[in-house]
Amino acid sequence: MGIYLNPGNKGFQTILNGTYVDKTGLINFVNRTINTPQKLTSFSRPRRFGKSFAAKMLCAYYDKSCDSRSLFEGLEISKRDSFEKYLNKYDVIYLDITWFVSTTDDIKNVVNDIQSSVISELKSEFSGYVPENEKSLPRVMTAIASKTDRRFIVIIDEWDALFREAKNDEAIQKEYVQLLRGLFKGGTATDETIAAAYMTGILPIKKYGTESALTDFKEYSMTTPKRLAEYVGFTENEVKHLCDEYQVSFDEMQSWYDGYSFSRMKHVYSPNSVMNALQEEEIQNYWMQTESFESLKEYIGMDFDGLKDAITAMLGGERVSVKISTFQNDITSFNNRNDVLTLLIHLGYLAYDSKDREAYIPNLEVAEAFEDAVSGKEWGTVGKALSDSERLLKATLEGNSDAVADALEQIHGSVSSVLNYNNEASLSCAITIAYYTAKRYYSIVRELPSGKGFADLAFLPRRGVDKPAMIIELKYDKDADTAIRQIHENRYDGELKEHFGNLLLVGINYDKDAKGTNAKKHSCVIEKV
Repeated sequence: MGIYLNPGNKGFQTILNGTYVDKTGLINFVNRTINTPQKLTSFSRPRRFGKSFAAKMLCAYYDKSCDSRSLFEGLEISKRDSFEKYLNKYDVIYLDITWFVSTTDDIKNVVNDIQSSVISELKSEFSGYVPENEKSLPRVMTAIASKTDRRFIVIIDEWDALFREAKNDEAIQKEYVQLLRGLFKGGTATDETIAAAYMTGILPIKKYGTESALTDFKEYSMTTPKRLAEYVGFTENEVKHLCDEYQVSFDEMQSWYDGYSFSRMKHVYSPNSVMNALQEEEIQNYWMQTESFESLKEYIGMDFDGLKDAITAMLGGERVSVKISTFQNDITSFNNRNDVLTLLIHLGYLAYDSKDREAYIPNLEVAEAFEDAVSGKEWGTVGKALSDSERLLKATLEGNSDAVADALEQIHGSVSSVLNYNNEASLSCAITIAYYTAKRYYSIVRELPSGKGFADLAFLPRRGVDKPAMIIELKYDKDADTAIRQIHENRYDGELKEHFGNLLLVGINYDKDAKGTNAKKHSCVIEKV
């Protein structure tokens, strides 16, 4: 066993010593690609979404220097026909690019370090088959394969680390891409040397113009996970099983960590956050422990037309259209708001609906990151509304309707310029922003069906929260008392029935034609039930 050549199965053993969610079905997917034209797979996901776990799992399964049968017994892959065929049958080359970047004295030497380190181990294992003084890793591997008839499986973790750490050094980036091209774009040489490759990172493969730097790879990502959607994170069934095992509220887990959705898998959860919540026995924000809001602040503050408006709309619970095709798959080549939003999708700050081509803030955990990121003066009224939202919630719970109306008067003006296609959407968006921190205590549901009608906004207290439920009814060019009457007439029950006796009715009216020096466009009536 080595560090890079046939690293063994200890990494996967360590993973199994904890609570393990069975993702070995991914092995069966890779098995189907071995020695086929589809043998090169790139699967990108955000930080803490299980990328390294998957890489270590694949190493343990394919590595011929160890016996991993007992590790996989009872897991999904052991029930597949391909299990015996490929179990511990290949020489594996494992590269953790983040490790190379973090241990080098000069990042410009990373590509040389990768090649010399792997070649050194290949010389020890394949003595006599490595050409003397050869410094090219692709040529060394090709020479070994041609003389021994042994093909390699290459697993690269954090493939894009060099693009992230040396983001402005095009020379080192191109040198690195040339190494990857030598390994994976050599025609007959690659076919004779590589049985399969699995490459993972945060970003999809770098593009130059419209073409991928490594065109032979089949790509799966946060925008197009396709058949690998269930391996992006934890599925809903997996989280339900974990919640049953640990006796944790699934509803709370869902509101904090769910939100990523794909055509083949509608509910995908952040694995790191779910596992932390279970192990620490506390559901809270674990995202901010692995991601800095400063980077988010930098991206959403970029001076691209429409970007700030798009962020404002998403803060208000809206979805915004995104064109993902122009993104160059790096963190420097931004040409428009679409490129920034696409990067945020790959980083996990936004979820993406590929059917409608829309982005949105996925869950409460990430929503708090946005709250911190827009707290600066440059976000003006929107940032102030978020920072004041705790005070607004307090005023609402105390029945201070004047304070609520005043707050909405300030925020609605800034939001309506973003969502000016109709007043309904802009007022609803303004209210969602104004009550942004209420998400910590409430599940906020738009158009909640109940009784004889729909509640425009229903605030349902989270488990263990000692606050009243709230129904907010919106009216336009009428009056707030009419909104309250409509709530009574609709006789809300169903999901709200359990809150009878501890319920607030909030009627809000927007009068677009209000005139005069002291005239207010917004009025509010709050009634305690």
